[in-house]
Amino acid sequence: MSHPTTDRPTPVCPITLERIESYLPERSVRIEELGERLGLRRAQLGVFRKFYGLDRLRFDPDLPLLDLLRPAARSALSALPEGGQVDFLAYAHTTQAVAPADVDIAQLVRDELGLVDTEAFGLSHQACVSSLGAIEVLGELLRAEGGEGAYALMVTGEQAYAPIVQHIPNTAIMADAAASCLITLDGDGDVVRSFAIRTLGEYAQWLELTPEQNTEFGEQYGGRIAEVIHQALADAGLTLDEIDLVIPHNVNMLAWRQTIKELGVAPEKVFLDNVPRFSHTFASDVFVNYTTLRDTGRLVDGRHYLLVSVGLGATFGAMVITHRTAGDH
Repeated sequence: MSHPTTDRPTPVCPITLERIESYLPERSVRIEELGERLGLRRAQLGVFRKFYGLDRLRFDPDLPLLDLLRPAARSALSALPEGGQVDFLAYAHTTQAVAPADVDIAQLVRDELGLVDTEAFGLSHQACVSSLGAIEVLGELLRAEGGEGAYALMVTGEQAYAPIVQHIPNTAIMADAAASCLITLDGDGDVVRSFAIRTLGEYAQWLELTPEQNTEFGEQYGGRIAEVIHQALADAGLTLDEIDLVIPHNVNMLAWRQTIKELGVAPEKVFLDNVPRFSHTFASDVFVNYTTLRDTGRLVDGRHYLLVSVGLGATFGAMVITHRTAGDH
């Protein structure tokens, strides 16, 4: 594989990811331990294990949501330089109702972190792509309204608090995790080269889809991911051969095998090691996978990576980044 140089044109004041951190609860369970809770028979769990590649996941129903979100957010915020100010905080989540209606999790996280002058808000309408979309939104806010040397914080993480949230039929078993990303413009961290997104509104009511619609969506899945990936690559001025690794969401192995075939790439080019370890963690997947790769020395300075996620509803998103070790520990 040939590797590109990093002197390609980038936007004026590109979005840079100064620090990415993730957090997973210590409690790990085998998927079979969730059978009774989710109303899944042994044969159904066998499909998830044998065909979808699931094994274990992090699940701690006794852990308060703020305790899940706090560690990664604080770790990412530790990269804020002296004199730096966080102007915006976005809490990106998949499930629209993560707390009672009178509880604003974004503002609670802001207060927990002592960011008294930060504007905090939530984003959820892109489902599991909301975390990637939040980076784009925060970057545009920094361009439009941020002061000199301003920063933003993206926080993601939620819990599989009910069976209807945890089990996506014939697709995934959701797990607990959190992640956070400190963002600025033209900083020293990873450079965001492009972000492409597409929503297929005909699948918005995913709980009410007919069997025919579910089949149709499944048949389109790999092709739709490939389309948004190629759009992101074109916007970044790169080819798929110039991407070192695809860093995906952890929906299941079967969906990614279909996508790998559609893309025509070697299976090892898509990082799937965490699917059996952690399962699908809502909007946190790509950042959990990113930190796994970074912490094991698999991200290389100056090389390009592709973050990819899909959200029910149905939204497909892909972001091209160039890794820079200045953003590492």
